[in-house]
Amino acid sequence: MRLVTYRKGSSKPRVGALAGEVVFDLGALAADLARERGTVRKGRGGFPKTMLELIQGGAEALAMAREALGHGEAVLKRDGVNALVERKLGVPAAKARLDAPIPRPARNVFCLGRNYKEHAAERGAAAPEHPVYFTKAPETVVGPGAKVIHHAATKELDYEVELTVVIGTAGKDIAREQALGHVFGYTIVNDVTARDVQKRHQQWFHGKSMDTFCPMGPVLVTADEIPDPQQLNVAMRINGETRQSSNTSKMIFPVDECIAVLSQGFTILPGDVIATGTPEGVGAALGKFLKAGDKMEAEVEKIGVLANRIAAP
Repeated sequence: MRLVTYRKGSSKPRVGALAGEVVFDLGALAADLARERGTVRKGRGGFPKTMLELIQGGAEALAMAREALGHGEAVLKRDGVNALVERKLGVPAAKARLDAPIPRPARNVFCLGRNYKEHAAERGAAAPEHPVYFTKAPETVVGPGAKVIHHAATKELDYEVELTVVIGTAGKDIAREQALGHVFGYTIVNDVTARDVQKRHQQWFHGKSMDTFCPMGPVLVTADEIPDPQQLNVAMRINGETRQSSNTSKMIFPVDECIAVLSQGFTILPGDVIATGTPEGVGAALGKFLKAGDKMEAEVEKIGVLANRIAAP
């Protein structure tokens, strides 16, 4: 499934599934299906209210989401999109405004630094011998189409496209061969970075945790649709110019190892987000920093394109 958090107009965020040109309202569909079965008369049919609750609900909640989507697809096939809209069971994708799939992660966004050999080299660093982790504050997360602020605190604003893992099952001291079994799904993060602040502070947190510095989305693809996360093309385009182009097979530490090492003595939780590093081609290496008005398009194969523009403070 291609899960989304979306809004229609000024409505509250809803959990949906993008299929073709339609966003299905999974909560409304679960309730509609429950009413058809006579198990509930009103409400959401017990469906989670947020993406984080859906992930934390485990296999039972995911099965409910799949069943709701199947019900929606049956309604669409039988009655058409207008009936789906009239019954408030979904909307045309063009009329849905996507938020980040997990608009407010429960904990900091975990990130891998220098996880592509070529990126480490272009930054003047040796490839690390062990995974290097840092975090971005959860308040940095914004969705597709949201403005990324070029804060006055930086003159060297940069981009980083990253395949991002969302954990589905808690665990500690996870064996590498079992690590992918803890994955709920995958999305994209653009690890926006103030390079001069990063250098000034001699660590990565502040330069990567300014407001709006973590665009995420556009969808959360469930793990069954990406059985091998090490065979995905990744790219970043700035104003249509391709700056980054690589494949996740070039990661120094693959996804399963990143999860296993992070979990050593540390419990990972459902809904945890792990951005797995960026390939070569960042602005700092090219001498091309971002400016107000620039359009960033972060793309990962099988997930989609995460597009955002830079805005002045």
